[in-house]
Amino acid sequence: MNSKKLRDLVFTLHRYIGLAVGLIAIIVGLTGTLLVFQSEISTIDQQRRIGTITPQGKPLPVEIVLNTVKKTYADQPDALVQRIYLPSKPNEPMNVILKTKQKEWTENYVNPYTGKILGNNLKSTFIQKFYEIVYPLHYELLSGNIGNKFVGIIGLLMSFMSITGIILWPGWRKLISGFKIKWNAHIKRVNFDVHKVAGVIAAVFLIFTFFTGFCWNFSDVANPMIYTLTFSKQQADPVSVVVAGKSPLGLKEQLKTAQTTLPDGTLKRIYFPTKPEEALTVSFKLPQETDDYGQSSVYLDQYSGKVLQVDNSLKQSLGDRILNSFSPLHYGTFGGLPTRIFYLFVGLAPLILSVTGFVMWWYRYKRKNRQQQTIEMVKFSAKN
Repeated sequence: MNSKKLRDLVFTLHRYIGLAVGLIAIIVGLTGTLLVFQSEISTIDQQRRIGTITPQGKPLPVEIVLNTVKKTYADQPDALVQRIYLPSKPNEPMNVILKTKQKEWTENYVNPYTGKILGNNLKSTFIQKFYEIVYPLHYELLSGNIGNKFVGIIGLLMSFMSITGIILWPGWRKLISGFKIKWNAHIKRVNFDVHKVAGVIAAVFLIFTFFTGFCWNFSDVANPMIYTLTFSKQQADPVSVVVAGKSPLGLKEQLKTAQTTLPDGTLKRIYFPTKPEEALTVSFKLPQETDDYGQSSVYLDQYSGKVLQVDNSLKQSLGDRILNSFSPLHYGTFGGLPTRIFYLFVGLAPLILSVTGFVMWWYRYKRKNRQQQTIEMVKFSAKN
């Protein structure tokens, strides 16, 4: 196959895949834009509901805060602590999450300096309800596992679309013209220029977002493949050794062991076991990490306190480092505030590219129709 035929094939695939996945890509992109600053918007909403916390010296030990929360559920002995989120900023609350008979996910906001519970099981606000719809719409189209896989496939196809778009970009012949939009030209030319410029600016970042989304939605296939291709070993899930008649160790002792294991880490999250054989997971942020919540964890046997596994993001295998890079690449946090702001445009790019791409196809379709009509008229005239 010569280069012209290959380019024509790439162009045809680019065009028709774009027409096929455009609408879903627009939904995923727009909801992604709405999620870029979800954390900040939710924090403002949270402060409006529970008030602003004034830092007062050192925060209380986590186990004291946990015991305070547990006392409020003394009449619900079946209530289980699931997670604890430590504040990312001095004026934010600690969040202790429990599972009760009434609710799977009950949040308890606590002042980390006084131990006062500022609110629990608060009534959802408009902003909360809004994101409760937007987030699942983004990654599964509100359709559960089937929608999750469908969005994953769209992510893979959009990654292919972005790559073919880079290949087809006319700017490879003349760089300056590739980034130029002739606003005073015919609408057909303006539409083409907007498509090519928006596409080449957003292409790499669309690959980041859509491909990482595909890998997350198909993690059972993508993760082993990444480990295999990078010659990395995938660690098995750490398991606690169940001891008959023995209760899990206290949190204070477990946290001390975890902190000793990663002495430079700042405690960020605690994931409690939901089954007897599961491990206690204590997550930290190391000074060199850029992710707000860190990407390093210590896994402990909940009965003996033995360190079962350490995920130090600075000493991980290539496969683990690639997987850890997915979060900053997908959310645009790798460059701080500037890249997050730019990701607002990245989320709008599928809409811009789909609309301009459809217009390009429509002009081509009308031209072919006119040509076909002309040919038929000529044939008809020749017969008569």
